[in-house]
Amino acid sequence: MRADMYFSVDVEADGPIPGPYSMLSFGAAVAGTRGESFARTDPAAATFYRELRPISDEFVPAALAVSGLDREALSRVGTHPEVAMREFSRWVTETAGEHRPVFVAYPASFDWMFVYWYLIRFTGASVFGHSGCLDVKTAYAIRAGVPFGGATKRAMPRHLMSERRHTHHALDDAIEQADLFANLMSWQP
Repeated sequence: MRADMYFSVDVEADGPIPGPYSMLSFGAAVAGTRGESFARTDPAAATFYRELRPISDEFVPAALAVSGLDREALSRVGTHPEVAMREFSRWVTETAGEHRPVFVAYPASFDWMFVYWYLIRFTGASVFGHSGCLDVKTAYAIRAGVPFGGATKRAMPRHLMSERRHTHHALDDAIEQADLFANLMSWQP
């Protein structure tokens, strides 16, 4: 069995679902590997970031405001999604090497939905397979022995949280989330 390499991924989008709405940026950072035990890495050492051209004219103003990205500018200078997703797949494959790439996010449902949809739509395949996704929120609930509804960042012990700020810039947030994941994986409750 191959050891895992965990890729912390964060997405900024202009709406709740892919297709009608667009993924405007995404960032990824390697959080660590796991064979017999977890080995954390410096999440800022291996990263990927792209800003994308919107794929539709639809957007939710409140969702767009979260990231502060400019849709009009991205429609001119953003990377075409097919190019970005091919570059991302290549980066994940090269970075993972002999490891199995695993997508991690908090919560994974939103970020995975966009990245998986974009990978399938624009490249025809997912470098993570159809189920290579780990939800950090669920992992915390299981490790802490709390109900899923109690697995909020506010309820987590401070020592699990990253010292980095959550900025709503996809790469910053992927790195911050990688810290949280690595802290959780190393935690002995």
